[in-house]
Amino acid sequence: MKKIYLLSLMTLIMVLLAACGQPPAVSEPTPATGGETASGGSGPIKIATDASYAPMEFMDRDQVTGFDIDFLDAVMKEAGIDYEVENVGWDTMLLSVKQGSEYQAGISAISVTEERKESYDFSLPYYESANMIVVKEGSDIQSAADLADKQVAVQAATTADTIMSELMGASNPKLKKFDSNTLAFMELDKGGADAVVADNAIIQEYIKNNPDSKLVGITDSEAFQPEYYAFLMPKGSELKAELDPAVKAVIDNGTYEEIYEKWFGKKPDLSSLKAEMAK
Repeated sequence: MKKIYLLSLMTLIMVLLAACGQPPAVSEPTPATGGETASGGSGPIKIATDASYAPMEFMDRDQVTGFDIDFLDAVMKEAGIDYEVENVGWDTMLLSVKQGSEYQAGISAISVTEERKESYDFSLPYYESANMIVVKEGSDIQSAADLADKQVAVQAATTADTIMSELMGASNPKLKKFDSNTLAFMELDKGGADAVVADNAIIQEYIKNNPDSKLVGITDSEAFQPEYYAFLMPKGSELKAELDPAVKAVIDNGTYEEIYEKWFGKKPDLSSLKAEMAK
């Protein structure tokens, strides 16, 4: 019994020593999905938006949808880029895309302006727009010049804000600046504003969806020059080189027309847009 015990003990010691001589098992890392992105990381890139610009982008229950979102999807498929889009609000979008750490681009009916070009890169333009005035029926407002002494609501940090600040004065208390167009429209509805100035697609959609409010849209091509929407990116972004060819392809191959007709019920006039793209 003693010999058997000693033999068993020696066998156990040898097994333990052998085990101690082996390196610990290491699990192989799981490769990230999505591949390498233009920002140098892996996985899908993140796109920021402000989903309060129907029909361009808005929330349908818990999903972001709209013209911009369908166009974004078509461009990303054309470019072969995996992506995620998140509704973060206008100010957060502008700040976070400028920093470029969390969001690599923004899409949200963003007009290209010389001032914004100082802080951001833009893709090729993909949509022609212009600001527009909305008033209640019976208003004496007929043009932008009539807004000078009126109560006017705009969304802050938009081109409507810039134009009306130049016309009325940036510190004019009659120029009311809100965090969203929705709040600006609410101010008009309750009588706190005589007019709202915003992009024409947003105003036309609001008028269509609120027939009981008896609203009138006013165009003024002299005061409100054409503007062009584009993807917003941080300065020096490598993503621009991937997005520009994809934007052009989607516009040229007929996909853009299909998306446009889906959301606006008519075919787009691409002549001005293509001329702007060629600059």
